[in-house]
This record gives sequence, structure tokens and C-alpha cells, in this order.
Amino acid sequence: MPTGCCLPLLFFFLVCGEASPQASAFVGFGNGGGLGVWVNGGVGVSTQNPPPGGSSEPSSSGEYAALQAFKFAITGDPSGVLANWVGPNVCSYRGVFCSTPPADDMPFSPSSPGRVVSAIDLNKANLQGTLVKELALLTHLSILHLNSNRFSGTVPDAFRDLEFLTEIDLSNNHFSGPFPEPILYMPSLVYLDLRFNSLSGGVPDELFAMDLDAIFLNNNHFEGEIPMSLWSSSASVISLANNRLTGSIPASFGYTGSGIRELLFLNNKLTGCIPEGVGLLSDIEVLDLSFNSLKGHLPSSLSCLSSIEVLNIAHNELSGVLPDVVCSMRSLLNLTISYNFFSGFSQDCGKTFRSAWFDFSGNCIPGRDLQRPPPECIGVSGDGLSCLRVPPTRPVACGLPLGTGLGVGVGVSLGDRETPPSPASSPP
Repeated sequence: MPTGCCLPLLFFFLVCGEASPQASAFVGFGNGGGLGVWVNGGVGVSTQNPPPGGSSEPSSSGEYAALQAFKFAITGDPSGVLANWVGPNVCSYRGVFCSTPPADDMPFSPSSPGRVVSAIDLNKANLQGTLVKELALLTHLSILHLNSNRFSGTVPDAFRDLEFLTEIDLSNNHFSGPFPEPILYMPSLVYLDLRFNSLSGGVPDELFAMDLDAIFLNNNHFEGEIPMSLWSSSASVISLANNRLTGSIPASFGYTGSGIRELLFLNNKLTGCIPEGVGLLSDIEVLDLSFNSLKGHLPSSLSCLSSIEVLNIAHNELSGVLPDVVCSMRSLLNLTISYNFFSGFSQDCGKTFRSAWFDFSGNCIPGRDLQRPPPECIGVSGDGLSCLRVPPTRPVACGLPLGTGLGVGVGVSLGDRETPPSPASSPP
């Protein structure tokens, strides 16, 4: 990443604004145009022209019926995007893309091989309407991108039959109700984007058991606690930001082996402490816990996050002295601890970060500008919390198994005592 960049691009457009077409795997309208698959931030192979015969062959009657039923459910199409959805040649429909299915899965006889609908991309088409169960008749559908429209209602239960669907993007719409349960039955799904809707209720445990690479649930009305199964997820990007989630961040066990690179919990109603086991997220690059009600001292295990570039814990109720081990993370490009109750940080911290990269305003640090009024800082120490931590005299042993000495994720350690440590064990 260039030296002057403080926020990875993906993090910026996923949280700082609405869903962007650049975040999608599949962009633009056309008649069988190119595909590019988003997996772990990468862009797949794209073809500029449709394969031969892609717009001249009729589809199966099931595909034609499915797309016509979908068109009939569209109540608003001010730009006329679906104007050419006429006739049996569905591969010529705007936003519909066809491909040749595997040889052993041909819908037609070998002597007359056909093409099937493999993708629908109607991003930013300003369509109003609902999803219909007939879309499940598109049995070879791999990509469904409908972001930035005015779709409402829910995901039909029949969608659980879309066994080849790898990407579903329903972001920036008006979907409501609980988490769409049919998504939990899609065995091939890799990319899930439900951002900027009005979905509510709890986040299901089963979601994080799926073999997904990207999970975007931010900017909805999800509530309840974060499932413990989160830490077993295969996803590299998980965003639960801007919801109504409560309770604490799940405890440390289960982190080992996690490949999470971007984890966004900002702007929820989370309480409790930042668990020690967060240091086991060895691949993480962006961690944003800001705008919650987290308390206590920072875990020293944060020093184990060797790849982290953005750490934002602003607007919480964290306290104590910012540990030197946090300031020693050389990969950090942006450290934001503003609007907490930190009482200080070492001179080395001040030297490590330039002012543009280190925001410590709104705390309780004596002699520093832009701090809280002194009355707000009286009696705030976090000492009454069971997660009170004592900064070790040496860095924690990163990567050790749970319950090993000062390794990250110790079951009962200095960071988990129910009572404050004795003065002899406190730092000078």
C-alpha cells in the first residue's frame, strides 16, 4: 500500500459510503458481456465479447418463463432497462449473461448443445419490484447482482435451490424482514452482500459455517448478540457495521486459523471488553470497533497483529494508558483512539505516529490539547471490570496455543482476573 494511504480502498467504500459498483464482481449492462469474479479482493478473468452464439440461441422454456415472471414483478423501470426482454432469446436480454454448462450437465441433447443463463447483472438500474420464486428455475445461475435498485420484500424460499450461485448482491435496496434463510442453503455461495437494506432480527449462527469469502451485512437493523461461530468463518472480510448488535465481542476460543483480513463492528451497541484472543487474528489488516460501549484496558495481544494497517477503537469507554506494544506495530497506518478515557501514552507512541495517523483527541491525557474536561475523567479507570489487564513487562508470546503461559488467549491469566492486581504487579 502506498505510504500516504491511510485507509484500504475496500474498507473506504464499504463503510464510508454506499455500496460501490467497484466492489462488485460483475459490472455493467450488455448482451453477454464480460465477467469478473471478486474473491478475496481479486478480479477474475474477463472476456470482452460474448462467446459465439450467446445471443442467437433460444433458451429453455423454464428460463424464459422465469425471466418473464421476474419482468412482470417489476413495477417501476424508468430507464427502460428491461425494454428488450421480449421473445425466447433470453441471452440477448439486457443484463442477462449466458454460458455453456458443463458437458455432463447439458439441458439439451449433445447433438444440440445449448447455452444457459449464468448471470444477471442489473446493478444501478433503478428498478422497483420484488423477487419471484420463478428465478429458481435458472438452475445454472452463478451470479445475481441487483444492487442499487428499489427492490423490496423478501428473498423467496425457492432460492435455496440455486445450488450453483456463487455471488448474490442485493445491497442498496429496500429488503426487509429477518435474515434471508434461503441463503443458508446455497452450497456454492462465496460472496454475500446485503448492505444498506432494512433487514432485522438476529444474525444466524449457520451463516459463519458457510464457505464464504466476503460477508457484508452492514447498514441494516440486525440486533442481538454476535454469534460465537463468527470465529470459525472462512471469510476474509466481515462487516457487521451500523446495526443494532448488543452484548460483548465473542470470547477468544475458536480464533485459531481464522483468515479474517477486515473486521468491521463499528456503530453498534457492543459492551464489555476487547477479548485477549483478538491477537490470534494474525492476518487482519483492518479492525474497526469504533462507536460502541466497550470498556476496560486494551489487550496486550494487539501487538501480535503484525499485518494490521487500520485500528479504530474511537468513541468507546476504554481507559488506562495506551500500551507501548500497540505503538510498536510497524504496519499501522492509522491508529484512532479518540473519545475514550485513556489517561496517557508513552513518548515513544508520540514519536511512532505522525499526527495525521494518530488521533487521540477527546481522552483524558494531561498536557495534551483537545482532551475531555477534567470532571469527565474523574473515577474512570476500568478497575471494576473482570477484564482488567496488566501490560506485561515483555511482549506476549504470539501464536501460542490457548492456555500457554503469556500466550494469546490464555484461559485464566493476568488479563482475566476477577480482582485488580496487587500494587507489586502494576507497572510503575
